[in-house]
Amino acid sequence: MHILKLDPRALKDNPDGARRSKSSPQADALLLATIKSVGIIQPPVVSPESDGGNGFVIQAGHRRVRQAITAGLEEIEVLVTDAANDNGAMRSMIANVAFEPLNPVDQWRGIERLVALDWTEEAVAVALALPVRQIRKLRLLANVLPAMLDQMARGDMPAEQQLRTIAAAALDEQKEVWKAHKPKKGETASWWQIANGLSKTRMYARDASFGDDLRQAYGIEWAEDLFGPADQDNRYTTNVEAFLGAQQEWMTNNLPKKGAIVEVNNWGQPDLPKKAERVYGKPGKGDHTGMYLDREGKVQTVHYRMPDPKPAAGKTGAAAEGSTEAEDDVGSKSRPEVTQKGHDMIGDFRTDALHEALARAPIEDDMLMALLIIAFAGQNVRVDSGANDQVFGPMRFKRHAARLLTEDGRFSFDMETVRIAARSMLVDVLSCRRGMSNSGVVSRVAGEAIGADGYLPNMGSEDFLACLSRQALEAAAREVNIQPRPRVRETRSALVEHFKTDACFVHPAALFAPDPLDIADLMRHADDAVDARDDDTGGDATIGDVDVEDTPVSDEPGASEQHSGEDDIPEDASDELAEEHSAYGIAAE
Repeated sequence: MHILKLDPRALKDNPDGARRSKSSPQADALLLATIKSVGIIQPPVVSPESDGGNGFVIQAGHRRVRQAITAGLEEIEVLVTDAANDNGAMRSMIANVAFEPLNPVDQWRGIERLVALDWTEEAVAVALALPVRQIRKLRLLANVLPAMLDQMARGDMPAEQQLRTIAAAALDEQKEVWKAHKPKKGETASWWQIANGLSKTRMYARDASFGDDLRQAYGIEWAEDLFGPADQDNRYTTNVEAFLGAQQEWMTNNLPKKGAIVEVNNWGQPDLPKKAERVYGKPGKGDHTGMYLDREGKVQTVHYRMPDPKPAAGKTGAAAEGSTEAEDDVGSKSRPEVTQKGHDMIGDFRTDALHEALARAPIEDDMLMALLIIAFAGQNVRVDSGANDQVFGPMRFKRHAARLLTEDGRFSFDMETVRIAARSMLVDVLSCRRGMSNSGVVSRVAGEAIGADGYLPNMGSEDFLACLSRQALEAAAREVNIQPRPRVRETRSALVEHFKTDACFVHPAALFAPDPLDIADLMRHADDAVDARDDDTGGDATIGDVDVEDTPVSDEPGASEQHSGEDDIPEDASDELAEEHSAYGIAAE
């Protein structure tokens, strides 16, 4: 066996070599970089051609020869040996099977040893075909507590995230935690406990709003997270108190006009002032801005609107509402014709009648489409806006859409199915109830259009009549030829007895005919939208160019999920409606 210098291009591959699959591009790049940097460390093994030729056949080191050619080497040293009877097949197999990759811990220590021998990180990176950042990460791992490294070298490796946490900690902290969780001989380490003991909350420089002046004032020093993504700022500090203090001072110094620093609740959400209404869209001139720190220490802003101040209130008739018998005094002060409770009851009566009419009354298709359009102008409608990512709506309407779709998401329906789904959706949308779910004037327009007055119940009950003033009760008595009694209680009792059997009482205030002022206000909003479009586009805009300012949504939990009839219409209301529709020739699939 002797060494020769030969041209690598003259060497021939061994057809009986064990390795047939190609090596990875990364492995080839590493070998090429090593050859360029330090040359071929171990010469390839060759033998003379068995057929008597003058050439040489490679027995071991095919990759080294190929990368030497790629590197442009004119000559390389080779170790010449006699050819085996099997043309080196067994030798090739043993060489590839018996070779053991370097232990990761030995690799980390080896890189640290090279640096100690005056190799720069850049030179090591070139030799190993690795990024400089990767070399720094491996050096960091080599500085883990030696006792921990010995445990890892025995094959007891922590998970990658646990290893990162351990390597980022100071050696004295590692020593203390290892002492508390050191495994017994032959056992594996509880790496999760060790990592948990060394874990610290990090605040990242990329989340800091403050500048270098506040950083220095609060004594914040950035450390580099070498394991973070290479394409972002990975500087961090574990001095959480100083970081939050600097953020807080920055907010104080940069509060906008009508701005305030707000606290956060247990869920990390801003805790707005009492009666404040959160603004999800573009804030107006009179809106306020709140600044707060989220759970990651980032400065966040929220816009909110305070209610208009109420004028000084004088005496009202609220005390009179507490007792129905106070009406008996003829000289008592005047009170509203219908109390607030009465209006609440009217809202319920209207809503139930509207829903019954929507379910049963004949409605032409063109009217149904018109109802759908005005329904989505209701005050209680919330929409998921794809244009500005604002959330305005419940998921409830999905069940109506599901009627029109197949399982793979394709439309499949007939007109009867569309009618049933449209009626069911209108039942969910339109409401006259007082409060969040009130659709406003559009519900009354819809009710009048489809004759919902005919579905209003008899209001001649003790509960409702107790909500009427003396004047209203006496007017109702005269309408049915009942002589008003000296006492209000007696007049009310006579009306209750009368409406039990002889007639149905519907108070005029409960009828669906909308207030002309409300209609005028609705039409004004339409004019405002047209004016806004003309101002923005010179009058030539299509409807898609109109910029609509949405009504802010209440920030109360569940507010966006409220709608009319939530408590009264069951989840399978559509199925019940389908049965009712059969009476009008509407068949459900």
